[in-house]
Amino acid sequence: MLNYKISIATLKDLPTIQGIAKKTFIEAFGPDNTQKNMAIYVANSFNTTKLTAEIKHPNSVFYLATLGEKAIGYIKLNVGDAQTEAIKGNCMELERIYVDSAYHGQGLGQLLMEKSIQIAQAAQKDFLWLGVWEKNPRAIRFYQKNGFEKFDTHVFLMVDDPQTDWMMKKMLRKEVRGQTEKYSESLRNCQM
Repeated sequence: MLNYKISIATLKDLPTIQGIAKKTFIEAFGPDNTQKNMAIYVANSFNTTKLTAEIKHPNSVFYLATLGEKAIGYIKLNVGDAQTEAIKGNCMELERIYVDSAYHGQGLGQLLMEKSIQIAQAAQKDFLWLGVWEKNPRAIRFYQKNGFEKFDTHVFLMVDDPQTDWMMKKMLRKEVRGQTEKYSESLRNCQM
């Protein structure tokens, strides 16, 4: 395995986050979406103003994965009002987990997932959740391999194209306030 470094990102890393975010999003979704929608989405979602606000948000954190000086992946985790959906329960969202396609299959995605789980456990969260496009079977298999199960769906608007995401969660604690958590329960309205 290559010698990856995973470290917390700050505002000084904005250009690096911006570069890897654009690159990996286009690699992941460009082939299945129109060029127009991809250009609009990338411009709106990864511009300096939006990413600055996300990095500064007290309930979000970015981690960069680097090999030498090159950024090759990243994660973004959210709690409370930073989450993209209001989810009921003591939870953390893994909003983004991306790896440069040149490094797929080399273990970095697994390291980033393990880092996400460790952070959620250290924060004493009951579960970690994420959204994944229903037409991304490779990612779904990866999440299932890591213990995530589908509990709901939501619409992800790719500009003018409504797409269905599976909402998946991984239980981190067996007991939740004295009661066993039910996987099939639809969750809304997250608490910190």
